[in-house]
Parts: sequence; structure tokens; C-alpha cells
Amino acid sequence: MKSIESSPSAQRGRVRLGGVAALLVVVVGLACAWWIITQPPRIERRPPPVPTPPVVDVITLEQRPQSPILSGFGRVEAEQQAMLASRVAGQLERFGDGVLPGQVVEQGAPVAYIDQADLRLALEDAEAQLRNAEAQLALENAEQQRARSEYESFGRQLSAERRALVLREPQLRQAQAQLTQARVIRDQAALNLERATLTAPWKAMVQERLVGAGSLLSLGTELLSLVGVEQFWVRASLPGDALEWLEPGSLVTLTSRGWPDGASREGTLVSILPNLEESGLQAQLLIAVNDPLALESDGPALRLGDVMRVAFETQAQEDLIALPSAALRPGERVWWVDDEDRLHSTTVTLAYRGEDEALVRSGLEAGQRVVTSGLAQPREGQQIRVRTRGDTPASDRENN
Repeated sequence: MKSIESSPSAQRGRVRLGGVAALLVVVVGLACAWWIITQPPRIERRPPPVPTPPVVDVITLEQRPQSPILSGFGRVEAEQQAMLASRVAGQLERFGDGVLPGQVVEQGAPVAYIDQADLRLALEDAEAQLRNAEAQLALENAEQQRARSEYESFGRQLSAERRALVLREPQLRQAQAQLTQARVIRDQAALNLERATLTAPWKAMVQERLVGAGSLLSLGTELLSLVGVEQFWVRASLPGDALEWLEPGSLVTLTSRGWPDGASREGTLVSILPNLEESGLQAQLLIAVNDPLALESDGPALRLGDVMRVAFETQAQEDLIALPSAALRPGERVWWVDDEDRLHSTTVTLAYRGEDEALVRSGLEAGQRVVTSGLAQPREGQQIRVRTRGDTPASDRENN
């Protein structure tokens, strides 16, 4: 009986122990949650990563006698151009054979014919007047002989003035003057007849006919527009500091966008003009190109008014270092790399600076490695890495 009654008490004891255990678990859990909430987050501090040196492009300098490559633009113009005009009045009969716009006529070739009927009549009249003047002079010479015989037979000495009158010297001078005048009129009439046929003053191309056959011409009426084909000029412009590298006689290479790839022509620098270009205040140079229309040689033809790119050949004057213009920073500063691949800057003295290339007179030495691209914010002594074949080009990184 006693054991049966103690069994419920044991069960109640076990229930109390379970509740206490559950309560402890809850308390411990709440304590842990409170601790987690109240504790600040801990960030593990790590040392910053070592920055990667920038990759740059460099060139190794070489010093040698050289001169700049000077280039610019110029416009083609005629070396000889004329408006051929009539030098006599009359009616235009016709133009010469092959005298058409775009055709070439040789020097001295007839290009236009003016009606000669009136001019021939004028020449015949002038010749008749000349023969009459010759006859008058012959008669006066006969009178001179008669007067001299009478004066000598008179046997008296007269003053110089009276002697000249007795010997008919004024009449003789008048007859001689009339003969000279008649010859001039005859020569002028013959010259006018010759001028009725207009000829080309030099080898030329016909640009335009200004009148038609049958037109009445007066003295000075323009008939044809001609341009010489033996030589064209190219008037080019260059900055004034480039003139020290040039002198008349230098060779010039000319190219045009309208020509086939690789086609070019050669010219010669004729002179450096004294006046500056109005728009850009650049120096003007005159370049001569022989046979510009390629009539007697192979090559592209120059056209009047075309814009040409010109490249001048200059003579080497001193030992210089060539640099790409992209390597120059403001203030003529250049960044170079030492043997430990660290950056240094220096200021250079330029002999010439062009669009693509600069020539350095001092401030750098042969063998130095100069940075050409890849520098965004360079610092003195900054560690860099020279680009090798497997690296991404610096220009691509800058674009990205």
C-alpha cells in the first residue's frame, strides 16, 4: 500500500524538474540573444592591398642628325593666265582648229582669225603713200643738186641761215620726214594685218571662249581665256617657326584626296612670300610644279583651285632627339623612367614642335626611356610597369 501511494509524488517531482530545465533553457536563450544584440559588430582589420603599378608605354631615345617633317596645305593656282584680246577692230571669222575649252594649244599656234579685208586695203593705201613719199624725196634731191650748182656759180659767200634756204635744206628735211611717216604708216598697217590672226603666247589650255564667230570686235575685245600648262603654282601656308628649316630649291611632295592611293607629285619651293596669310597669320610659300597636267609624264594631274597636302624635304642641321608630340606635357615637361622603373620629370628645350612629332634640343639624353602614354596622374618617384607584349595597350585602358 505504501509503495502505491508514493508513485504519484515521484511523478510530480519529475514534472517540476522538466519545467525547471525548460525555464533554464529559455533564460539562457534570452541571455544569449540579449548579449548578441548588445554587442557591436566586430570588423576584422586587414592591411590595405598594395596598389598595382600603372602600365605605361615608353620609347628609348636616340640622338642623331635630323630635321622635322614639315607638312601643310596649299591651293593650286596658275603660273601664267591671260585673257587673249583683239589688238585690231574687225569681225571675228572663226577660231583655230581644235581651239575648244579643255584643249591644249602650242605656243605660236593660231587660235582666232579676224576678217582681213579692211586691213589689206589699209595696207595697200599705206604702201601707195610710201611710194609717193619716196618720189617726193627723189624730186627734192634733184632740186638740191640744181640749187647747189647755182649757189656755187654765184661765187659769193652767204650766212649759214641764208645758205640753208638757198640750198633748200628745210624742203629736204620735210621730204625725209614725210618718207619716215609713210614708212611708219605702212609698217603699222602690215602689223595690223598680221595681228588679225591671234596666236597663243605660250603653250596653254583653253579655258573658255568669250565670243562667237561673226562677232564685231573693237580694240581690246577679249576672245579667249587661256592658262599656261608648263607650270602651276601651289600657294602653301606654314607656321613662321618652320621657315628656318626651309630654303628656296627644296623638294616638295604633293598629294591630294582626289588622287589614287599612293599617288603623288613633286614640286620645288620657289620662294617664301613676304606677306602673311590673312586668316591664320601663317607664312606663305610658293611651290612650282612642272607639267602639272601630266601631258608629258605619268602621274595625276593638278587642277586649279584644288587643295593639296604638301610635305617639305628639309636638311639635317644638328643632333636632335625625336619625340612623339603626345609625350610632351604642359610646360614642355617630359616623364621618363629610370632603371628601377620609377618616374621622373624634366623640362626640355624644343627645336621644333609639330602636330605628330617634336624635336628636342636639350633636356634629354640618348638611351633614356620616355613615357608616351598610360599616365593619368603621374607623381615623382612613382613605381610603374613598362608594358610588354602580353599587356593591354595603355591607349585602350585610357579609353576604357
